[in-house]
Amino acid sequence: MDDTSAIEIKPVPRTGHLTLIRVLFVDYWPRSVLGATLMITQSFLYNAIFFTYTLVLTKFYNVSAANAPFYLIAFAGGNLLGPLTIGRLFDTIGRKQMIAGTYTISGALLAVTAYLFEQGILTAATQTIAWCVIFFFASAGASAAYLTVSEIFPLEVRAQAIAVFFAIAQCVGAIGPVFYGHLIGNDSDPFKLYVGYLIGGGLMIFGGVVEIVLGIAAEGMPLEEVAKPLSVVRQAAESVSNLQPTSETVVAGGTWATRARGA
Repeated sequence: MDDTSAIEIKPVPRTGHLTLIRVLFVDYWPRSVLGATLMITQSFLYNAIFFTYTLVLTKFYNVSAANAPFYLIAFAGGNLLGPLTIGRLFDTIGRKQMIAGTYTISGALLAVTAYLFEQGILTAATQTIAWCVIFFFASAGASAAYLTVSEIFPLEVRAQAIAVFFAIAQCVGAIGPVFYGHLIGNDSDPFKLYVGYLIGGGLMIFGGVVEIVLGIAAEGMPLEEVAKPLSVVRQAAESVSNLQPTSETVVAGGTWATRARGA
């Protein structure tokens, strides 16, 4: 065990709501802005596209209601392939680069798809292929956003933090299907939905920009270095010699252990 990276902690009672609020919105407010932005933008886009896609297929491409679910299966495949194939790059290339890249690329591709849709160039098949490509990147970025929220706050509040931002994101994300459903409406005007798609793409690009500005390079780092635990007594490296032989809990290299002081 490397004493230079060890820390001593003191068990504390359950973290209360006031402490959670202070940590999220005072001590680590830039990280809260980052987490909320990443979660909200991806939730809005995903909910807006996924939950209205059958309406798009039936109203704009004349796909029967019985056949529409088959297109959703292909759409889901694109969501799965992204995290499976490029997920490891978030640890090798880096969090900031990959999250910003996937958010920005998916937003830009959505803008291109919106233009093709408005021009009447796409078919049900090519529209589905476009969604698969877009969400290949968006789904990978969104998956990393969930992990980002769970790793950039002190260990005592990580579970609560992801719950808070998930709830916020779902509340805002619920607006997406309502908004896009209104744009589709009964007249099926492609220009209205074109504008909606541009808004969704712009939000994803905005999320990428926020990641560039506020993102945390957490790849390959022990979580206690990304955010120091609230229960830290002191860095063990400050006094690793001449200590009284008592019990202490340390974290070194991401591993928890209990040992005798001075051992």
